[in-house]
Amino acid sequence: MSDLKKTALDLEVRINGATAAGRLALQPELERVLRKMERDGLHVPPRLRNLDAELISEVMEARFDNVPL
Repeated sequence: MSDLKKTALDLEVRINGATAAGRLALQPELERVLRKMERDGLHVPPRLRNLDAELISEVMEARFDNVPL
C-alpha cells in the first residue's frame, strides 16, 4: 500500500470520528492527499471522493450559516 493511500485511509478514520468542527478542519488535508494520489496515477476510491464532496458541502453550509442577514 502506498504512503498516500495509507494517509488517505487514516484521514478517513479521523474524519469519521471527528466532531463537526474537526471534520471541517480536516477537509483541506483530505483534498490535498486525494489530489496527490490522482497526480501520481493512484486509484482514488469512490468512497473517499464522496467523503471529500460531503465535507466540501459541509464547509459551504457552515460559511453560509455565518452570513449576516
